[in-house]
Amino acid sequence: MTAGIIIVLAYLLGSIPSGLWIGKAFYGTDIRQHGSGNLGGTNTFRTLGVKAGIIVTTADILKGTLAALLPYFLGSDFNWLVAGIFAVIGHMYPIFAGFRGGKAVATSGGVLLACAPLMFAVIVAIFFLSLYITKYVSLSSMLAAVAAVVYSLFVGEWDPLLTVVVSILAFFVIYRHRANIKRIKDKTEPKISWL
Repeated sequence: MTAGIIIVLAYLLGSIPSGLWIGKAFYGTDIRQHGSGNLGGTNTFRTLGVKAGIIVTTADILKGTLAALLPYFLGSDFNWLVAGIFAVIGHMYPIFAGFRGGKAVATSGGVLLACAPLMFAVIVAIFFLSLYITKYVSLSSMLAAVAAVVYSLFVGEWDPLLTVVVSILAFFVIYRHRANIKRIKDKTEPKISWL
């Protein structure tokens, strides 16, 4: 019974469309009608600006963190990583936004922040290093996802479940960036100018 509650709550947490709600409440803008049409932090930065982008990205990270910690809060032995997966699914396919959500990057990071904070710190550093070099948010996100899988395999004592879950999250991230991959190949993917 507790497992079912955790799964539902994790999905609902992940389904909170931070970008949509903040855009509509404070900017009178539905970010799905602008930029990439995505609800995540990157499109929020592009559409609403730095302040909104930081708030939305932080909120999306915390969704994953809180969802992963639900077993702790509820006194359950349900696995934190597995709870986090359902938050990421909620973020990608949110019930509160017509099942059109984000690309799983920030919320996946939030799950790792709760379950493997050192890994989280390393992949954030890799993300920003890649972003500095390439100027592509999408490519940097995918490289960070792959780096997380490599980290789970070779750094510290190997945890098979961690590797499996991180691999699932990396798959989500790469799958949700299919259109970006094509634009990178075509040299039409937007680059950032602030770093």
